[in-house]
This record gives sequence, structure tokens and C-alpha cells, in this order.
Amino acid sequence: MAILKGKSAVVTGGGRGIGKAIAKKLAEEGANVIVNDIGCEIDGTGYSKDPADSTVEEINSKKGNAKADYNNVSIMSEAENCIQNCIDSFGKIDILINSAGIANNRLLFQMSQKDFNTVVDNNLKGMFAPTKFAAILFRQQRSGRVVNLTSDAGLGEIGKSNEAAASEGIIGLTRTTATDLGKYGVTANAISPIAKTRLHAGTAESYLSSELMTSNSDDKAGIGISDPSLEWNPTTEDGPENVASLAVCLSTEYLPNVNGYVFGVNGGSIYVYSNPSPDKRIYKAGVFGMAEMEQLVPKTFGIGF
Repeated sequence: MAILKGKSAVVTGGGRGIGKAIAKKLAEEGANVIVNDIGCEIDGTGYSKDPADSTVEEINSKKGNAKADYNNVSIMSEAENCIQNCIDSFGKIDILINSAGIANNRLLFQMSQKDFNTVVDNNLKGMFAPTKFAAILFRQQRSGRVVNLTSDAGLGEIGKSNEAAASEGIIGLTRTTATDLGKYGVTANAISPIAKTRLHAGTAESYLSSELMTSNSDDKAGIGISDPSLEWNPTTEDGPENVASLAVCLSTEYLPNVNGYVFGVNGGSIYVYSNPSPDKRIYKAGVFGMAEMEQLVPKTFGIGF
């Protein structure tokens, strides 16, 4: 049964990798799909219509219904054009999948302003802009689904300060979208996948030259305790197919109360991250003196608390 029959979707970054897998899965489930992709290189340079055209050809060859879009959704006017393309082509928009992303990894002390800004502009603003214009329509029609692709970089990955900033920003944007639009019957959720794609073929270390890796990459500078289940374990299941299936599931009408969550996908594992909440705390009616701080802070928040 085509669970999305009659629905219309926009998939940014739909020409390659996870975005392509999602676009194809949406079409398999009956959705009309705008495949948006500027066909740039991993670092955001270049332009080509081939990725979007190739995905559209694959979908239409299997009796799906897809149309290519080449707008750069990190530019406000072009993001609006992309959403309008869906309206002009299919008469409405029901689903927005924000999957466009680039990478330009550098260790923090080597990261240039351009390296930082390019990734944040593309990955974060490139989600805000199409979401803004889709939100106008979702609010009017009292329905809609937003799924944002993010990453675990914000948890602390070597050489990814730009992606970390964008990824955590995407999570905040997702939660705020969920809050702003939830009362109109719209949901917004994020997926943080670990999958083999052109953009991410392995761990961060695979992008960094060996001479730069002066410390043990497994030692996260004492930041928390790593979860072995979230480590990169290459298997045949590490492709984007399970990510696509979850994205389609979150695009249906079957989960109206799943809103503002961040899901993870790693091979055959699908999990949900807990939302941040206060843990340990100290309290005083008034201003803490330094003597009190020196005593209470190490005792309450020190290593091993």
C-alpha cells in the first residue's frame, strides 16, 4: 500500500546519498517529489544538474512522479522558489525533507572564517530558509511534516567545529519549528544518521592527515563516556536505506504526537535521543560567594559526580 499517495514532498539535497534514498522511498510510497540539488562538491564548490536529474530519472522510470529543482536553498529567494516549484508542479506541499549538507573539516586552530561560515550557511541556513516558506503554507493548511537531517558532530568530533555548530543549530531549529507549528497540526523532527555516503565515508579521522592526529582519537578529552553502540562499525547495513525508511515514517499522518525529537540511525539500530534537562544543581537564595562556589561547585559538579 502506498502510504503517501497523493502527498507532495520537497527533498533538499535529494540528488545523492541519504537525500536520494529518501526521495526514492517517498516516491515508492506514492508521494510526488521535488528533488532539489545544486550538484556541488563535498566542500560546497561547483554546480551540476546531473545529480537531481539522475534521481528524477530513476524515480520516473519506476512509474513514480518526480521533478528536478536546482535552487540553492541557503539563499532565501531561491529557497522560496524551490517551495513554489512544488506548488506549481503538484498543487501543494505536504512534506519537507531538509537533507542538503556539505563538509569542510579542519582542526579548530586551522579553521578559517570561510570554512566555518560556508558550512553553517549551507547546512543550517539551508534548512531554515525552505522551512520558513513551507511553514507559511503548512500553517494555512493546518498540516505538514518537516524532517531535518543533522549529525552527531555536536557531541564532539575531531575537526568539525563548523559542522558541530550547524548540527546543534539544526537541532535547535527543529525543536523551535515543532513548537511554533505544533498547534497547527505540523510536526518537525530530526534524524542524526551514521551511514556511508559521499559526504561521510567514515569517521572524522578519515578526512584528516595522519600528521595532524597528534592525540589518541578515541580519547574525547575527558568529555563524557562514549557509547559503544554509537561507534562506527562498517557493515552492509551502513547505507542510507534505514534512514530513508525512518524519514518516510516521520512524514506520514500516523505519528501526530511525535514532534520535536532527534532520532539516530546506525546500521540496523534506530534510537531516540533524550531532550536536555537539568541534572545536578546547587541553589541559594541570593548571590553565591566565592568561598561557597569553591566548596560547592567541585563537590557537586566535579569529575565523577
